Amino acid sequence: MKKPLYLIGTILLLIVLYFGYTNLSKIAPFYQQLTKTHVSTDVNFQTESQKEAHFVGAEKCKECHKENHKAWSHSQHPKMIQDPHKNPSVVVADFSKLPENANFTLKDAVYTVGGKFKQRYMLRKDINGTEDYVLGNYQWNVQTQKWQGFKPWKYWYKNAYPHDNQELPTSRACDGCHFTGFMSTEKRVDEGISCESCHGPASNHVENPELPIYKASLSDPVRQNEVCLQCHMRNRDKRLEDVNMSAIYGDARDYPFGYEAGKSLSKYKMVAPFTLGHETKEFYANGMGKKNRTQGNEFVHSIKGRHGITCINCHNPHTLEPTAQKNTGNKLCMSCHGFNSIIGPHQKDLESHTHHKADSKGSLCVECHMPKVGKHTGKSPFTVRTHLFGFTTPNETLKYKMPKETNACYACHNSKEMNTTRDMKTLQKDLEEWGMVGWDKR
Repeated sequence: MKKPLYLIGTILLLIVLYFGYTNLSKIAPFYQQLTKTHVSTDVNFQTESQKEAHFVGAEKCKECHKENHKAWSHSQHPKMIQDPHKNPSVVVADFSKLPENANFTLKDAVYTVGGKFKQRYMLRKDINGTEDYVLGNYQWNVQTQKWQGFKPWKYWYKNAYPHDNQELPTSRACDGCHFTGFMSTEKRVDEGISCESCHGPASNHVENPELPIYKASLSDPVRQNEVCLQCHMRNRDKRLEDVNMSAIYGDARDYPFGYEAGKSLSKYKMVAPFTLGHETKEFYANGMGKKNRTQGNEFVHSIKGRHGITCINCHNPHTLEPTAQKNTGNKLCMSCHGFNSIIGPHQKDLESHTHHKADSKGSLCVECHMPKVGKHTGKSPFTVRTHLFGFTTPNETLKYKMPKETNACYACHNSKEMNTTRDMKTLQKDLEEWGMVGWDKR
């Protein structure tokens, strides 16, 4: 039940009087967001005019939204699918070293997929006269600068397709997230993730700007994240709630088929299963993701997600910043979690909180609260940062049988830039001596 406004106002006044305005000022801008009444996950937020609209492409959006379009064009989203023949510079692989048993050459590649951490190559192969593609049997690992074999059928849908790259169309595995419009219409409106992937079909809005499109920032926090979770959350085909894999053989979808921004994502997406304490191919036993694209699975269980913080509170929805390449150190985290904030940290200064020098790696928020726990491929280094945000002690890492390299303390104190090495038991003892471990971490 929604609290009466006078009661909320009274509570806020008491908080201000108790902690002081300065202490509260850091989270005051988020007050309305954090106190919004949750809306059912079954509600469709699209307006009637948008329900009748169709996709028009980002160039139409650009006519009125030049600044947002410019910011977006420099992000990674539009670069997820690119034409190497129109722009050869998008190819990051060394094709002179392509293995002899590769089933493609650069000439055969119609599109590149990705390029920041790994790059795959789409080859034209129509199905029943309909435009479609398959992925080459090798991918380029940007992080190791090496070619490695690629078998796209080795995921949760391995029993839904023949174990042959040539028999798994990208229309079932990739295109829903990587081409704008394809998720709901099976038409590749834009190459990559563009405006309508997050705002929904815009034809009626283009004709009459007074007819609104979906803006996630106007939704309650739980629903606001859905535009990101449509792709940044590991899933299963929604139909598997009612049928077994054999019933969707050859048609299993690795994306929420039918979803459009503003619709109820829960009606189209079945979340990848996980039970705390049980390790899977996608998650460690504590819920941290082993792979990329698990941000949503982690975030919805994090203390931030449960308390109303959203993806776009930290990430600019158009530039995507901060990113691994463009981060702001502690600036973003400290904008809310400063030493004058009621949500902490509650020590007097950074060194008192971290027990590391202020200008050291050990005092960077992300190194302890978002350690690198996942990989982009099985042969990649650990570079995917967790979005659970809780601190994992060495004892917990051992308890959940996680690789030692995923532990924030161990990864740093056994890195090449450190002159000394420390084992997990010693690192745990250090934490206990600092008073940083309670009963829940023993």
